Amino acid sequence: MATDCEAWLNANPVAEAEDLSDSFLSGEEDNAGLVVNKNFRNEINGNLLSSSSNSIHEARLKAKAKRRLRKNSSRDSGRGDSLSDNGDVVSGTSVAPSSPKSKLLDRKSRLGKGRGLPKKGGAGGKGVWGRSGEVYELEEVDQKDPNYDEAQENCVYETVVPPLDERDFEKTVTPIVQEYFEHGDTNEVAELLAELNLGPMQSKVPSLAVSLALEAKASHRELTSRLLADLCGPVLSLSDMEKSFDQLLLELPDLVLDTPGAPQLVGQFIARAVSDQILSKSYIDGYKGRVDCQYTRVSLDRAAVLLRMSMGGLRIDNQWGTGGGQRPVIQLIKEMNLLLKEYILSGDSKEAEKCLKDLEVPHFHHEFVYEAIVMMLESKGEKTLKMILQLLKSLSVSSVISIDQMRRGYERVYMDIAEINIDVPRAYFILEKCVDKSFSLGIIDVKLRDLCPCRGRKRFVSEGDGGVVKLESY
Repeated sequence: MATDCEAWLNANPVAEAEDLSDSFLSGEEDNAGLVVNKNFRNEINGNLLSSSSNSIHEARLKAKAKRRLRKNSSRDSGRGDSLSDNGDVVSGTSVAPSSPKSKLLDRKSRLGKGRGLPKKGGAGGKGVWGRSGEVYELEEVDQKDPNYDEAQENCVYETVVPPLDERDFEKTVTPIVQEYFEHGDTNEVAELLAELNLGPMQSKVPSLAVSLALEAKASHRELTSRLLADLCGPVLSLSDMEKSFDQLLLELPDLVLDTPGAPQLVGQFIARAVSDQILSKSYIDGYKGRVDCQYTRVSLDRAAVLLRMSMGGLRIDNQWGTGGGQRPVIQLIKEMNLLLKEYILSGDSKEAEKCLKDLEVPHFHHEFVYEAIVMMLESKGEKTLKMILQLLKSLSVSSVISIDQMRRGYERVYMDIAEINIDVPRAYFILEKCVDKSFSLGIIDVKLRDLCPCRGRKRFVSEGDGGVVKLESY
């Protein structure tokens, strides 16, 4: 062994071993009590060594330093210095160490090997369900499992919706009906009600819808009648309809407090329901001789009268009328003309205002203003002019007709005055008079008054033009 170490030391100078041993000694070697300095060839821990034992100790130190350097180089691959096969120190390219966080989140191999792909094909790591595209098969139940229960093997799990109580029923169904008054889609209401577990509250859906419609407009009552007809069958049964109307007749004394005309309106709903075949024809006859409440009697009498009139040709399916947005324009124009003619005969501006509101066409009020001004231009006396201006003044003050609609009505007359003048020769003169009085009453502003067209007149261009006439309007 000594001869081998001497031969190796002859090939490798001891100075290199000194440098390596000095540079790679760790704290472990200090704790072992080994003290190395420039004089370690002759003395270690105060003991003199011979040349052979000294060379053996140097070989051991160099081997330990080489093993330690290999260990460090394996940890920091590609960084720092390394030893060659002969024990020489080879300097490598220094690489900036990566942050611990990036190393922690990196799924690539930390040994610098492989193709740079993530470990386990991307299926490893916390919170990963598996490789992309991997299909999991049904897990077979182990009958030997101590937690195995034969009764749960063929169970079917479904979402259970608890039935609604009376308080939750009103909070849930009322917004659905009110939203239906805006969009008018009965299919959407049927889908929303089918998702709810109404339970015993199912028969109260028609009574709730009718009670909300009593306080609404005529168009909303028409929508309610259509809703009841469409819900009967898919969601509600005939018995549910009868129970609901029975409940309405019992609640009439309370409904009258909020809606004085509730008995007549409920009677119209009953007649419409019988006409739509969601109530039996014998429903009214079943109450004969058993009615003590006067409101119930009025409601049933109203329904019976409407049904008898329907036999003579009255259409009950159109008793509520149609909303303004659903009516044709020609029909709206006819109704506005009838409204104006009725007002000229009666002089009741409050009734005219109520009828205009019932049309439910605030976006079409400019047509009412246009027809009113045209009626003033076609009239022959001052009475019609004063009455229509008074009506426009009251509608403007009450904000039934907005400023924009009033302006659009006057501007339409300004644009068509040339055609109106063909049928009404004094149209320009009457229009100027009407516009001046409208401005004095505060119906229109100065800008709209100044836009009023004046009647054109003929004049000669000059005295020597030989009768050439120039048309010019002022």
